[in-house]
Amino acid sequence: MWTVDLSKVVTAEQKAAEARAMLQAQYSAAIQAHLDAKARERQYDGIQTAITYRGDPNPQFSAEGEALFAWRSAVWTYSTAELVKVLAGERPQPSVEEFMAELPAFVWPASSRRLLN
Repeated sequence: MWTVDLSKVVTAEQKAAEARAMLQAQYSAAIQAHLDAKARERQYDGIQTAITYRGDPNPQFSAEGEALFAWRSAVWTYSTAELVKVLAGERPQPSVEEFMAELPAFVWPASSRRLLN
């Protein structure tokens, strides 16, 4: 006779929680890469570095830092709300590529061209 080790049994609830965590991690990684890629267009290391330029004495850096800061907030606000809808079954799950296309667009502030563009 064999016995079942109940500590190894995975419930449907646990599977659903793991699926949600995997979904959130997949989309979050793609969103973060998207934010970082945009900042790198202007030779910042990533979005985190770029937003530290808010209030910089260089008006161009300051404007870019402010714009990226506001955009980052808009992207995460939108994506969080929409992924909650997906997880609640209120909307179909888009592919990562489809979801990235839905994110708020970013436009660099008008100014003189940066030296390294």
